[in-house]
Amino acid sequence: MGSRAISQGLIETGERIRKRRQELCLSQEEFAEKAGVSVNTVIRVEGGQSATSIEVFEKMVEALKTDANTLLGKTSAVPAEEKQLYSMACRIRNLDKKEREIVMRTTNFLIDEIRRQR
Repeated sequence: MGSRAISQGLIETGERIRKRRQELCLSQEEFAEKAGVSVNTVIRVEGGQSATSIEVFEKMVEALKTDANTLLGKTSAVPAEEKQLYSMACRIRNLDKKEREIVMRTTNFLIDEIRRQR
């Protein structure tokens, strides 16, 4: 029973990794290259056929521009408003540096204006 639960957890984590990779329009080969792992590792992890080391998982998290909790499915207890804010932060993080600076300046301006109008 314990190994079945572990296997289901690996399958679900692999599915979340695959979904995120596809959201970024990365092939398995491109993802493997960005993460510095083999394509076979990506295939096994996405298929829930293999657990991976913390080091490899961290590389995958970084290559997918997300956080470990999201890939592990640990965000379900987060209120919807927090998820929305987190989602926006992830979208901003995926921009290049110059675009992020523009978004941050604009956001700061909008917040300041809202506070002034209170």
